[in-house]
Order: sequence, then C-alpha cells, then structure tokens
Amino acid sequence: MENSSRTLNRTESADGTRIVYEQRGEGPALVLVGGALCTAASDAPLAELLAERFTVFTYDRRGRGSSGDTAPYAVEREAEDLAAVIAQAGGCALVHGTSSGAALALRAASDGLPIAMLSVYEPPFETDPELREARRSYEARMRALLAEGRPGDALAEFLGAVGMPPEALWGLRQLPVWADMEALAPTLAYDHEVMGDGSVPAARLAAVTERVLVVDGGASPAGMREAARAVAAALPRGRHRTLTGQRHEVAPHVLAPTLIDFFAG
Repeated sequence: MENSSRTLNRTESADGTRIVYEQRGEGPALVLVGGALCTAASDAPLAELLAERFTVFTYDRRGRGSSGDTAPYAVEREAEDLAAVIAQAGGCALVHGTSSGAALALRAASDGLPIAMLSVYEPPFETDPELREARRSYEARMRALLAEGRPGDALAEFLGAVGMPPEALWGLRQLPVWADMEALAPTLAYDHEVMGDGSVPAARLAAVTERVLVVDGGASPAGMREAARAVAAALPRGRHRTLTGQRHEVAPHVLAPTLIDFFAG
C-alpha cells in the first residue's frame, strides 16, 4: 500500500518527447531509473520506502507506460530524458539506477549530467568474452523478431536468455500480465543500445567524478557480481556493497536502507 502523497506530472525531453514521471515524499531529490521492462510503477515499492527521507522521482523511460517515443532511438536521447526529469527535480539530484537503468545512469553521469551522488544495482555488463558473444547472438535474434512484428517472441527470447525455464515461460505467456510485458518488448532493443558491446566501459567510467555506490546481490550469478566489482573498481570514487541473499530482482525493503545510508551519510 502506498502511504506517501504522490503526484503525476509530465515534462518534455530535449527532442520534444513526452516524459511522464511521479513524485512522492519530501527531502533531497532522488531520481530512480528502471531497468528492462520496467516503468515508474515497477519502482513504486522502492520509491515508497525512500520517500520517508527523500523527494523521489520515478519515470516511464521513453517507449514505456505513458511516456512518448520519438524515432530514431539513441542512447543520448535517453540521457536527455533523465536530464529533463532532473531539471524538474530542481536542477541537480541524487540518482539510483537498476540493471540496464544502472548502465544508463552511469552513462549520464559520465556525460556530465547534474548528478550529486549515484548508486547502481547490478549493471548487467559481462566480463567474460564468450558470454558477450552469446549476448550478441541473442540480441541479433531478438532484433530480428521485433523487425518481423513478433514482440511476444522477442520477449520470450529475452526471458529465456536471462534464465527463465521453458515451463515457467510457458506459464507466464498464459497470464494477463503477458500483454503488458509484450507492449514493452520493443524497448528491449533500447536497453541493448544502452549496454553497448556488453563490456564494462572502463574508460567512460573513469570520467565519472561523483561518489558512486555499486551494489550486487550475494545470491546473484558469479558473473553478475564480478561485473559489479569491476564497475566499482573503474570508478574514481566507487564503492562496492553486497546484499546477502539477494538476487537480480532485489527486495525493495532490503535495498532501501542501503541507499538511505549512502545518500544521507
């Protein structure tokens, strides 16, 4: 149940794209950047917990939820979308990104967006060249399915690639929520643009001057945790923290105290 007051607003990105965001709580401005298949609603449970200490902004990334989508896509446009939300938050903000949203937030920070401090949870880079090659193969199949007008099959390709068993995938396709997820499937291509070639962008991370907390889950795959450590090591002011027992789908009530300690410390 949501306890804090919440307002729904809209702004425009630099290219005129409508970006819809929610605002809740009081205190220093904190913007949450969601990952693949996520909308502002996906981040609501975490936002509610953080709203006890911060004014929290969640937003629908372009192509998702109520936000618009202007072709052609470019990662630079997504950074401008985040900049537009930060402008609404007062011109400078704390930022937290999850998964591909973490990679986007790191990219934005390296580009010089007015980010006071940054935290990221498991940016899904790959440190293993063979796994990066497997990702490229999957991405080619996913893009081909989207080009053929088969978003449901593209979504299934993604979910299989991230480890969902076939029987669980079959069951998910029978549920009403599948249609909502399928509507977001075209934005999977956007997330892959954000991730670049999938390797840890050490040179770009070296340009991030803000304090950054990189968090991973103790029960996440070893490759995911190794990538988190590599990201933290590449950041001039990076710190690494592991949340015992957590996986890539981190529990908001476990993550929130870590973020509060970091941002308020």
